[in-house]
Amino acid sequence: MAPHFLVADDSSVIRRVARRICEDLEIRVSEAEDADQALELCRRDMPDAVMVDWHMPGMDAFDFIREVRGMDHGSDPKILFCLTEYNLAQVARAKRAGADDHLLKPFDKEVIEAKLKDIGLL
Repeated sequence: MAPHFLVADDSSVIRRVARRICEDLEIRVSEAEDADQALELCRRDMPDAVMVDWHMPGMDAFDFIREVRGMDHGSDPKILFCLTEYNLAQVARAKRAGADDHLLKPFDKEVIEAKLKDIGLL
């Protein structure tokens, strides 16, 4: 069965680009436009990996990561914290919350593929 990747970002463009890249890599993709929707998707079908934008409606990524980590099987998915510019303090805070790695936007197929290999999804 194909790995399952949840893309949680309020930008439909980012979700569409990530979906296209991941589906080309034979990864099953779910999308969420806000934290509440993403948490509901995790409750129903915990993904193998999550890409979460640092700033989403309803809840910031740090609280979202902690919520996922507190769920049944919440330690299982690899979580990529996504931001638009490198900010060491935000990356460190995301890691403390439970993120496995970070990803900078904009991204392309090579960047996503490399990051997914790094976290063991590919």
